[in-house]
Amino acid sequence: MRLFRIVEVGYTEDFVSRSYDILGVLAILINLIASILMTFDGISARWGGLLDWIEAVTVIFFAVDYVFRLITSGFLYPDKRRGEALVRYMFSFTGVVDLLSFLPYFLPVFFPEGAIAFRMFRIIRVFRLFRINAYYDSLNVITRVIVSKKQQLLSSVFIILVLMLGSSLCMYSIEHSVQPDVFENAFSGMWWAVSTLLTVGYGDIYPITTAGRAFGIAIAFLGVGMVAIPTGIISAGFVEQYQKLSELSEEAEERDLQFIRVRLAAGDYYVGRTVRQMRFPKGIAVGAVERDGRLLLPDPALVLMENDIVLIGAESFTDKWNVNLLRLELKNLHPWVGEYVRDLDLSRQSLIVAIRRNGKKLVPDGDTKLLTGDILFLYSRKKIIDTTKIPL
Repeated sequence: MRLFRIVEVGYTEDFVSRSYDILGVLAILINLIASILMTFDGISARWGGLLDWIEAVTVIFFAVDYVFRLITSGFLYPDKRRGEALVRYMFSFTGVVDLLSFLPYFLPVFFPEGAIAFRMFRIIRVFRLFRINAYYDSLNVITRVIVSKKQQLLSSVFIILVLMLGSSLCMYSIEHSVQPDVFENAFSGMWWAVSTLLTVGYGDIYPITTAGRAFGIAIAFLGVGMVAIPTGIISAGFVEQYQKLSELSEEAEERDLQFIRVRLAAGDYYVGRTVRQMRFPKGIAVGAVERDGRLLLPDPALVLMENDIVLIGAESFTDKWNVNLLRLELKNLHPWVGEYVRDLDLSRQSLIVAIRRNGKKLVPDGDTKLLTGDILFLYSRKKIIDTTKIPL
């Protein structure tokens, strides 16, 4: 579990985990910079040894990181069995990228004849930059937008493919008799359709007949609109995402929430129970659970343990009657010591709601006798001596 917290994106309070995150980002960036610098003959001739050493160190780090992720894959997919979680990570996009980030570097040792081909696979390290996406919320917005709009994007891509295929066949029919060497088959027309619809226009294949040129003009106009469709979808997705974030921010600012920290002791009702089994009135919820210095999200299936610190949140209490929550600790000479609750000189606007005695909580009734050291919690509109107001 500790290794998983270190390998995955950690909280800022976890020094070891955050240090590993920073080290991972630096390894990715340094490796890519070294790979780029090695393409310059002058730099490679002078600093080639240093760049090779940097590449070797960063690749070893990628290999060790991959092994760590294999070991902790069960925690990444807690709903899967150990073997299923391992296979799911290995064949996921990030798992494949992590593997190909270091494997091509070592393959020439075992297969020298394929060194050139294996070197080409090192380009896949560029995709490791997507791991940086996990460390920054602003970059995560891109992923969320693409995922949320995947159906619309797939539909637009499908429309573009159909249009490419149709225009390819039409142009082949028009131009093949005039340019048999250029438009040899439908696939030749496909290359022309791609370059035209995507507004690239390499000029290596083009129509020469009047009908072909007229058709090419129409396809070029359609291409401008087709390319704009995915762009518009993604732009609209960004606007929607930032509007949601803005609305959540505004709601959070408008609602004044208060939190209390409760440490669970041995024998407490909630020890051994799940967050789902915690019963609170409406408007009160568990915000987080602090365990061994770590902050855990309140997953409904999370089992509470002894010494857990539960953060319970609720909306601030406000009313027109200006009711105060007061705390009163009874000292030796306090006049209430030894008295029963029913005999106390309390205003009808005051109410003892709880008593803490020897670390235990009591709900008082009229027959409850007050003792030295009792801590009373009162709702009151009347000023009582020796009380401390508890901010709501």
